[in-house]
Amino acid sequence: MALFLRFCPLSITWKRKQKLQLFTTLLQESEPHPPHVISTNISIAHCAKLGKLEEARHMFDEMPMRTVCSWNTMISGYSQWGKYTEALNLVSIMHSSCVKFNEVSFSAVLSACARTGSLFLGKQVHSVLLKSGYERFGSVGSALLYFYVHCCGIGEAELVFEELRDGNHVLWSLMLAGYVKRDMMIDAMKIFEKMPVRDVVAWTTLISGYAKREDGCERALDLFGCMRSSEVLPNEFTLDCVIRICARLKILSVGKVVHGLCIKDGFDYDNSIGGALAEFYCVCDAVDDAKRVYDSIAAEACLNVANSLIGGLISIGRVEEAERIFHGLTEKNLISNNLMIKGYAMSGEFEKSKKLFEKMSLKHLTSLNTMITVYSKNGKLDEAVKLFDKIKGERNCVTWNSMMSGYIHNGQHNEALQLYVTMRRLSVEYSRSTFSVLFRACTCLCSFQQGQVLHAHLAKTPYQANVYVGTALIDFYSKCGRLADAQRSFTSIFSPNVAAWTALINGYAYHGHGSEAILLFRSMLVQGVIPNATTFVAVLSACSHAGLVDEGLEIFHSMQISYRITPTIEHYTSVVDLLGRSGHVKEAEEFITQMPIKADGVIWGALLNASCFWNDMEVGERAAEKLFSLDPNSISAFVILSNMYAVQGRWGKKKKIRRRVQSLELRKDQGCSWIELNNNIHLFSVGDKTHPYSDVIYKTLEHIKATINSIPLFNYVYSSNGG
Repeated sequence: MALFLRFCPLSITWKRKQKLQLFTTLLQESEPHPPHVISTNISIAHCAKLGKLEEARHMFDEMPMRTVCSWNTMISGYSQWGKYTEALNLVSIMHSSCVKFNEVSFSAVLSACARTGSLFLGKQVHSVLLKSGYERFGSVGSALLYFYVHCCGIGEAELVFEELRDGNHVLWSLMLAGYVKRDMMIDAMKIFEKMPVRDVVAWTTLISGYAKREDGCERALDLFGCMRSSEVLPNEFTLDCVIRICARLKILSVGKVVHGLCIKDGFDYDNSIGGALAEFYCVCDAVDDAKRVYDSIAAEACLNVANSLIGGLISIGRVEEAERIFHGLTEKNLISNNLMIKGYAMSGEFEKSKKLFEKMSLKHLTSLNTMITVYSKNGKLDEAVKLFDKIKGERNCVTWNSMMSGYIHNGQHNEALQLYVTMRRLSVEYSRSTFSVLFRACTCLCSFQQGQVLHAHLAKTPYQANVYVGTALIDFYSKCGRLADAQRSFTSIFSPNVAAWTALINGYAYHGHGSEAILLFRSMLVQGVIPNATTFVAVLSACSHAGLVDEGLEIFHSMQISYRITPTIEHYTSVVDLLGRSGHVKEAEEFITQMPIKADGVIWGALLNASCFWNDMEVGERAAEKLFSLDPNSISAFVILSNMYAVQGRWGKKKKIRRRVQSLELRKDQGCSWIELNNNIHLFSVGDKTHPYSDVIYKTLEHIKATINSIPLFNYVYSSNGG
């Protein structure tokens, strides 16, 4: 190439010269290298390829003369095996030794910076790169954009892309992947439409981006159809992604078509696709098809497909079938064992979970984390704590989250918060689950102060816009009665899903703001977010609070007709409450009798409450009778019925109820109030003297009462009117 430039005609443009000069850097040398340098470089590369990094480094250190190729080989060797810190240390030594970087050096260094998140070092390398003029090399430009996409804001990545995109098709795919990674799907679609070449990688990146969104699966399938129409052949990654989309949507017919494409293109024996197909058929309740997929590649000894089948069977509750396949495996790995431990725990066979765990010769951290969860959910919190303490040196973020969840599951919310304090002190890395778990603890404790402190910590992390954390935050603020804060938390979520919308709707409905909740529901539908069963419970509750009977019934029927959601007992209870609160007590009773499922005590209780409110003794007595047939000792039913008799002056009936309660030795639980002071919750009930400061509290109350009684009536009235 250097010779070609030497004899090139003088009429060639400067721009053309620049483009040609890009190809000269690897071959231009001031003098030839001694043969021993080349042979040593080859030996270093061979050792690095085999993972013998210490041996390669020893040869590198002993070299009397090194070329840029020597440095690049050693740096690439470290990077290949994930030793990015060692690679970057060597880069620093290389630079201080005044060895000039070439395009291979820059590509390797920028990739290592991206992998380690070394923002400052990467920007330093970029400044050196700008002085060298290598940024327009294809591999260097790609490495530079990859670094900015992974370590910087998307705006900086866009600047690099705009500067270098001409003539480098790889940059388009990298920029597309950057938008998809940040869930900026509108921007991703815009750049996809402008791409000079839309290859299978670009299509697959876009499809997978929509597939990750809860409301994007249908769009992803549409894109797959467009891809096929464009005559771009899918690869194994595309097909794997589309099969998993079909599983999420539970569309058996489309999944079978994709399975046919896998067979046609020769991907049906691919491990990942086989696993995806097994899971897909299990989710669609086509277990025989899932087993056929497994049997067709069993000869290939594919443990991945076996694990997918076991996991799929466990997910639909067919643990015995999963167990048979598990015991039939000639080879098991950690995934197999962990799946089966979870399966046993889900089916209530705790002893089998424990026995399998103890039998495992190799207990990876994942297994230990799984077992902490299993112990906690089965009430064996002491065992979970022992295991947690035993693995001090191995713990990761999941371990801490599992233990905190265990405390919360067993009602020990303060212990979960204390564990978080320890976690912070030890500088353990957070995850989105950390905050989701802890906001749940604050919600259960009704500890607004603790939740605010935690929110302040959250603001310093990248998880504030995360939909799962945001949903937990909305729920927390809603339960604490802080609807404005809940609304602000909702708006901070980057892309709210149905769970986030439902949490906010539920918050407004819970506090009696029915009309606002229904407006939110309509906004959600306008945004194209599909409601789920939980959303309809929240909306029906909102209609009940707002007294919107016709609208509530219309929503209830649309749930079945438009969204194909089968009503559960919670939905029927909400409709009964809706009718009962609005005075349609007899219609509510008729609705119960026509339900396709058996009414429970909660439904009859809702009808009894409505009967009491509207003083409908006839319906109330029937509702109470149904309640007593389900629970003869229902104290709430006795109290409501007694109050109804008292209102109507039927004192004989009231005395009869009271005698019945006394004979059963039933007692109504006292109501209580609580306040939060200095991050502690203080409970109070009538006549309670269990509080450590109860004497002081009662004396203070008596003093306040005496002070009020001593004020002249005129002055008291005057001051109470704001004078």
